[in-house]
Amino acid sequence: MSRRLVVIGLDCVTPQLLFGPWLDELPNVRRLMGDGLHGRLQSTIPPITVPAWMSMMTSHDPGTLGVYGFRNRKSYAYDDTFTVNATHVQARTVWNILSRNRLRSIVMGVPLTYPPKPLNGAMIGCFLTPDKSATFTYPPELQARLDTLAGGEYLIDVKDFRNDRRRETLAQIEIMTERRFRAFRALLKEDDWDFAMMVEMGPDRIHHAFWRFIDPGHRLYQAGNEFEDVVRTYYIEMDAEIGRTLDALPADTSVIVVSDHGAKRMVGAIAINEFLIREGYLTLKSVPASPTRFSADMVDWSRTRAWGDGGYYARIFLNVAGREPNGQIAPADVARVKQELKEKLEALGDENGKPIGTRVFLPEDVYRECRGIPPDLIVYLGDLDWRSAGSVGNGSIHLFENDTGPDDANHAPEGIFVWHGRGKSATRPTEKVSIYDVAPSILDFYSIPTPADMIGRPL
Repeated sequence: MSRRLVVIGLDCVTPQLLFGPWLDELPNVRRLMGDGLHGRLQSTIPPITVPAWMSMMTSHDPGTLGVYGFRNRKSYAYDDTFTVNATHVQARTVWNILSRNRLRSIVMGVPLTYPPKPLNGAMIGCFLTPDKSATFTYPPELQARLDTLAGGEYLIDVKDFRNDRRRETLAQIEIMTERRFRAFRALLKEDDWDFAMMVEMGPDRIHHAFWRFIDPGHRLYQAGNEFEDVVRTYYIEMDAEIGRTLDALPADTSVIVVSDHGAKRMVGAIAINEFLIREGYLTLKSVPASPTRFSADMVDWSRTRAWGDGGYYARIFLNVAGREPNGQIAPADVARVKQELKEKLEALGDENGKPIGTRVFLPEDVYRECRGIPPDLIVYLGDLDWRSAGSVGNGSIHLFENDTGPDDANHAPEGIFVWHGRGKSATRPTEKVSIYDVAPSILDFYSIPTPADMIGRPL
């Protein structure tokens, strides 16, 4: 008997919204939860789109993947980095394993699937696709039909969603979501498949663009603002798209709805390199008179022990003798300096000196192994209530205007997980599901044993 499974991935959908007061207005999610497994999903460290989706689909942690974010160090030179893509992923994905078992897959928009690799089935690459002049489908000829399948131009992503053109951004998010779901349903209808998966980036984009308008706890919230209901309305329409997809599936299809991480309000940003300058770890040749993007050529490396970069979390790199070109920390002192920095960061206060609850992780402690070149410290500033700003010349460690454009949400460590039609009376998760359990569970659904190199276990 043929068994079919569909995974609907919703980037950044967060449990306090999906499982909260809005659930009464989400009949299709409730329908899936009613007779299925559901719970909060514990994301990767750090909880960011890349590498979280690929960790989910391989059951490998970021260290084992060797993917620590969008940007990674290529060598120990100070400015030698690369932007990750699918060519850097060596671990076997769910659809790789299914292909080897003669099962056919449709994969649409899963982060870290550009450029697409051959599989038994069809693949549409992810938001890392530079533009539509690039080949981002497998087979390549599928690309010419995407706009027709979508009922209009298929949008890879919302361009420049960190801006003040809110209405324009909202319209683009809504169009992108509607057309991706439409294209996905069209492929499900016209193709033969055993496994199908799509990831929609719209929830992530709408959270980053509109969180200040929906959260009374946000410092910029104003009651009665014109965008107060846009995220709720989007969730309701997203639920309707899920419903249309469910109605298009064969009756016995199993369905997973999952997100890679959640979202939360962002208080502000910590200028991580300003902090390192203040604490004596980083020395610039000269301090810019106004906020300036940090670059390696600004640094007096002969008097620098550490530097950091910006993002939803902070990464700190040590300047180690014999490792970096002009290293200043003796290898025997690395552990001590890491501990020293950890203590200083965890004691960091807000603009009034009140501790913000920063958490610091060492890659060697949280990953099974560290391939490639990991950061020396991974820092959740204010437990992700604050993002990291890499810029210098700010005049302060605490920033309240985002240095990469308007953005009022950060990522949170918990996403969502719902599974209808699991097909066995296993334990029903009511607390947390690990992101690493998803791939083994999908393979188990098809009676394929969990490979020994996977971290998780079937639900």
